[in-house]
Parts: sequence; structure tokens; C-alpha cells
Amino acid sequence: MRSLLFVPGDSEKKLEKGFGAGADVVIVDLEDSVAAGNKPAARDIAARFIAGHRHQTASAIYVRVNDLSTGLTDDDLAALVPVRPDGIMLPKSNSGQDVQQLSAKLRMHEAENGLPD
Repeated sequence: MRSLLFVPGDSEKKLEKGFGAGADVVIVDLEDSVAAGNKPAARDIAARFIAGHRHQTASAIYVRVNDLSTGLTDDDLAALVPVRPDGIMLPKSNSGQDVQQLSAKLRMHEAENGLPD
């Protein structure tokens, strides 16, 4: 990867620009760039946008979820795993245990959606 572009998940206009920017990876951000009150809408907007526009970009599509301490990570994964992003980015990881916890959550959400581990 040479270039990564973070795009707020609550703006279709910004997502459209991001998907057309030519970055190696477009990271749809549900964390810092989204205000607390917009988190549920951002999940919906991001999921619908990825599902409907994936074919319009050559970029890999990652999603940066909210960090584990917020209690929002499961809701993020429930909304976004079904649209099959190429990767999930965990912010503010404090240890390998955080990575293991995310891995377990991902396995559960993938299984619920009939996706391979």
C-alpha cells in the first residue's frame, strides 16, 4: 500500500469523492471524523454506499470502527461486515488482547453473515 485515504462515513458526497480519488485504500471512518450523534446514521450511510458503489473504485475498502472502549464496535461490525469490506481498522488499540477481542468479534459477525473466517 502506498496511499491510504480516510473518509468520513456519514457523508455520501465525501465518500463519492474518496472512492474516486485513486488511493490504494479508502478507509471509511466511523470513529473520529463522525460526531457522536451521527454514529448510527454513519453506519447506515457507509454500508449502503459501500454496497452500492464498490464496483466504482479500484481501491481496497477498509472500515475504521469505533474503539473497543466505546461500546460501539459491535454495532459498527453488525452494520458493515455484511457489505464485506476488505479490512477493518481498530483505532486506539492498547494491547494484543484488543486485537484478539476484535478478531473474536469479527469471527462472530462473519459467521452470522455466512462469510468465511
